[in-house]
Amino acid sequence: MLRTRVALLVAGALGLTVLAGCGGGSTAAGGGSGAITLGFAQVGAESGWRTANTKSIQESAKDAGITLKFSDAQQKQANQIQAIRSYIQQHVSVIAFSPVVETGWDTVLKEAKTANIPVILTDRAIDSKDTTLYKSFLGSDFVNEGKEAGDWVAKQYASATGPVNIAVLEGTTGSAPANDRSKGFDDVIKADPKFKVVASQDGDFTRAQGKQVMESFLKSQSKIDVLFAQNDDMGLGALDAIQAAGLTPGKDIKIVTVDGTHDGLQALADGKFNYVVECNPLLGPQLMDLVKKVAAGQSVPNRILTKETAFDQAAAKAALPSRQY
Repeated sequence: MLRTRVALLVAGALGLTVLAGCGGGSTAAGGGSGAITLGFAQVGAESGWRTANTKSIQESAKDAGITLKFSDAQQKQANQIQAIRSYIQQHVSVIAFSPVVETGWDTVLKEAKTANIPVILTDRAIDSKDTTLYKSFLGSDFVNEGKEAGDWVAKQYASATGPVNIAVLEGTTGSAPANDRSKGFDDVIKADPKFKVVASQDGDFTRAQGKQVMESFLKSQSKIDVLFAQNDDMGLGALDAIQAAGLTPGKDIKIVTVDGTHDGLQALADGKFNYVVECNPLLGPQLMDLVKKVAAGQSVPNRILTKETAFDQAAAKAALPSRQY
C-alpha cells in the first residue's frame, strides 16, 4: 500500500512538471514553473572566437541555473533550422542562435512564434522585414568594426601618393559579419581613390581557408600592400602563406584583422599583425540575463551591443596576460 501511494505521488509530481513545462497563455513555453530551458543553435566551431563563445554560453548557463540544450550546426543553415524545430518540439523556454547567414529564417521563426517560444539572436543578425520574429539581438556592431579597420588603413597611408593595393579575406558568404564588415571597410576606403581592392574572396572564417585563399592572392597579384582579414583565424592562416612566399607579414604586407583572440593579439604583439579590432565572444553572462527577462515576459531592448575596443601592438602586449580567449 505504501509503495502504491509513493508511486501515485511521484506520478502526480511528474504530471505537474510536464504541464508546467508546456506553459500556456501569455507565458513563454517552458517558463511556467520558473525553471528555464534554453535551446541554443550554434554556428559551429570554425574559429578560436567561436570556441570561446560556446564556452562562455555553456559556463554562463550553468552558473545561472539555466538548463541548456546545445547544438553545433557545423556552419550549415539546414542544421540550425533542424535544431530550432527540435527545440520547438521540446517546448523549451527560449531559443537563441547565431545565424549562419542572414536570410531564410522567416518560416522556422514563425513556427517558434506560433508555439509561443521567444527567440533571441546572438552575435549575428538576420535580414527579415518581420522584426516580431525575435525579441532581441545581442552582439557587436559589425559595420563599425569594418569602419575601424578602414580608418586604420586610411591613417597609415594618409601621406601615400601612389596606389595602395588591398586584399580582403571575407567571412562566410551571406553572413552578417561578412556583409557588415565589408560595408564598414568599403565606406571608408572608397573616399580615397588611391585605395584599390585588388583581390577579395570568401575564407569562411577558418584558418585553413585563410591560408588557401591567401596563397591564391599571392599568385595572382604582383603586389599587395594591405590585407584586411575579417577575423583573426583567416589572418593567422594568411600569415603562413605570406611567410611561405618569402615575405614578412606586418612589413611587406600590413595586416588588420577583427576579433582579438589570444592568438590574434600574440601575432600583433610579435609584429606580424599591425592592428586588431575587437569582437568580444564572451556573450554568455549578458545572454543569460536576457534569457531570464524574456522568459519572464519582461520588455527588453531590440538591440543590445557589446562593449569593445581595438588594439595596436602596445595594447596587445598589455592585454595578453589576462586574455581569456
